[in-house]
Amino acid sequence: MLKLSGVETFYGASQALFGIEFSIAKGEVVTLLGRNGMGKTTTINSIMGIVPPSAGSIEFMGVDVTHLPSFKTANLGIGLVPEGRQIFPNLTVKENLVATASNHQKSADPWSLEKIYEMFPELAARSSSMGNLLSGGEQQMLAVGRALMTNPQLLILDEATEGLAPLVREKIWQSIGQIRDSGLSILVVDKNVADLIKLADRHVIIEKGKVAWIGSSSELKDQEELQHRYLGV
Repeated sequence: MLKLSGVETFYGASQALFGIEFSIAKGEVVTLLGRNGMGKTTTINSIMGIVPPSAGSIEFMGVDVTHLPSFKTANLGIGLVPEGRQIFPNLTVKENLVATASNHQKSADPWSLEKIYEMFPELAARSSSMGNLLSGGEQQMLAVGRALMTNPQLLILDEATEGLAPLVREKIWQSIGQIRDSGLSILVVDKNVADLIKLADRHVIIEKGKVAWIGSSSELKDQEELQHRYLGV
């Protein structure tokens, strides 16, 4: 479904990615792991066309998206839950969700307001509340719901549970599990390795802009030294 080959990305004269390569199959959940500043968000930004690569290629569903504008990449079926949520503060919960609603891939069972509210009853209760009046957890739920309303084939979550209280974090993990069970492919960045091991099929560890390791959840779980080397604080 998604394939990155030799991706190199720069911010001005500063190189952030050095030949990133990995892939995601249909229905697969893959994580991007690594300490802060290693290139995880830059990888996502490169996929989305926010910071286009200077070298290498990115294919999605057989289409070369390496240099496509972000909106065209999104229209092909990639939904992004960005770091920091970035909901529309001056729109209501319902308006935030409806503003992004689309079904470019002609899904037979598309995500709708009703399905989002069923997954997140908290949003249904706050449907008429402005985005800037929501709690951090509610804003994260809204960011996930907003991305799902685009009816993507691949959902990307950047720091999905960062800064959330434990109970809210658990709610987000449960919802991501439901999304996985629906058959949607997912790429997720987060620091909660124990939760990611339960959720994901494979893990990609990035170190200083390069892929340092790729493996399954069972492999990662059994390698505490690897976790300490690349993920420990």
